Amino acid sequence: MKLKIKLPLLFLLMFIIFMFSIGMYLKLVFAVYSPIRSSLLDSRYIALLLPIFAIACFIFIILIIYIHFCIEKPIQLLNTRLEEVNIVHPLPPLALRSNDEIGELYKHFNKMEHRLQLAHKEQIDMIAAIAHDLKTPLTSINGFTELLATHKDLPETEKQEYYDLIQRKSGYMVELINDFSSFTKEKLELESMVAKPVKASKLFENIALEYEYELAGLDNELTCRHSFTENILLMVNEPMIRRVFGNLFSNAVRYGGKNKLKVYMTGYPLGQYAFFQIEDNGIGVPDKDISSLFLKFFTVDKSRQIQKGGLGLGLASCKSIIEHHRGEICAYPSEYGGLGIRFSLPLAAQH
Repeated sequence: MKLKIKLPLLFLLMFIIFMFSIGMYLKLVFAVYSPIRSSLLDSRYIALLLPIFAIACFIFIILIIYIHFCIEKPIQLLNTRLEEVNIVHPLPPLALRSNDEIGELYKHFNKMEHRLQLAHKEQIDMIAAIAHDLKTPLTSINGFTELLATHKDLPETEKQEYYDLIQRKSGYMVELINDFSSFTKEKLELESMVAKPVKASKLFENIALEYEYELAGLDNELTCRHSFTENILLMVNEPMIRRVFGNLFSNAVRYGGKNKLKVYMTGYPLGQYAFFQIEDNGIGVPDKDISSLFLKFFTVDKSRQIQKGGLGLGLASCKSIIEHHRGEICAYPSEYGGLGIRFSLPLAAQH
C-alpha cells in the first residue's frame, strides 16, 4: 500500500481509537460519579483528565515508533548507502519488502547502482577495445616499416607488397576511428533529437523497398509482412530509425555466414507500441553471447570482426537510439535458425 494512503488511514485509525477510548472513559466516569460543578482547575477534573492524557501519549508513541521504523530508518539506511556507493567493489543490493513509495525508492536505487556499474564496465571495456584494435595493426605497421628500413635491398615487388599491407592496416585503423567518431557524434545528436508523427505502414514499406533491392544485389532475399493500418502513427525521429534498420540489415548480411541469406522483416502494433523484427536464417549467435550483443565494443568473434570490419558499436548504437525513443530492443534465437532482433517504438497519441 502506498504511503499517501497508508499514513492518512493510520492517523484516522488512531483518531477513531482515541475518540472511542475517550467516549467510553467519560461514559464510565459519569455513570459512577455525578457531574463536577466546581472550577476546571479542581484537582478532581485534573485526575479525570490523566487517563485521557495517557491514552493520547500511548497513541503518539505508536505513531512515533511506526514513523521511525517504517519511514525514518529506511531513509537513513538509504542515505548511508549513498555515502558507501562503490562502483569498483559493488555492495549487495538493498533489500526492503515494503511495497510503498520507499520500497520503490529502494528498487530504483538498486537499478541506478547497477547502471553505474555497467557504465563503469563499459568505460573500461571501451579503453581495452580501442587499445586492442589499434595495437594489432600498429604492431604490423611498425614491423613492416622496420623491415623496409633495415632491408633496403629488397626486390621492388616485395617492397610493394609491404607497402600495400601497411596501407591496408592504416586503412583499418582509420575505419575504426571513424566508427568511434560517428558513434560519439550520434550520442550528441540524440540529446537534441526531435520526434515527429510518421505513418508506420509507410515507414515499413519504404524500408522494405530500399533493402529488398540492396539485398537482392548481394544475392540475398528479403521477406516482409506487417499489420499496420493507415491511421497508425509512430512518434519517432525518422533518420535515426532508418539508421537502426541500416545497422540491423548490415549486421545480418555481414555476420549471417551464408552466401544466399534470407532475411525476414515483420511489423505489428501491440498496445501503445509498434514492434519490428529483423530475423535471418544465418549461423546465429551462441546463447551465452545473446545478452551481451548490445554492449559497446562487444563482438562474438574477434577474428570475424577483423575480416568483416566494424568496431562492435552497431547494436550498441541501435540500443541507444531505441531507448531515446522510449522503446526497447532485444535479441533472440530466430525460428529461421539465425539471429532475431526485436524492438518497439511508441505510437503517437490519437486525437
